[in-house]
Amino acid sequence: MAQDNGSNIAVVASAQNAAEAAYLTENDAAMTKMMDGMSVKPSGDVDRDFVAMMTPHHQGAIDMAVAALKYGKNEQLRRIAQEIIVEQQQEIIAMKLAIGDPLPPPTSAPTQTAPSGTMQGMAPGMKM
Repeated sequence: MAQDNGSNIAVVASAQNAAEAAYLTENDAAMTKMMDGMSVKPSGDVDRDFVAMMTPHHQGAIDMAVAALKYGKNEQLRRIAQEIIVEQQQEIIAMKLAIGDPLPPPTSAPTQTAPSGTMQGMAPGMKM
C-alpha cells in the first residue's frame, strides 16, 4: 500500500522539528551552564579570575559545537564546529598551564566514544 506524498512530508517535517527541538534544548543547556560558570567571585588574582571565567566560556563553545555536529547538516559548518572543539580545548589547557595549574586528565574528543571493552584508539576487535 503506497503512502501519499503529504504524509511523507509530514513525517520528514516532524523529524526535522524534533531534531531542531533537541538541538535548541542542548544549546540552551550549554549557554546556561556557560553563563553560570562565568559568574566567579573575584579571587584577588586577575590572571586566575580570567582563566576561571574563560574556561566555562570556552567549554560552552565546545558544548555548542558538539550540538551542532549532532544535529547540523552543513558540511562547512560541521568542519568549523570540529575546529572550534579542538581550538577551545587547546586554549583551556594553555590558560591553565599559564597560571601553573596541572594538565587535566586526557579524555577522548567529545564526539568520540570507545566501543565497550576496548580502549580509545584500539582496533574494535582487540580486548584489554
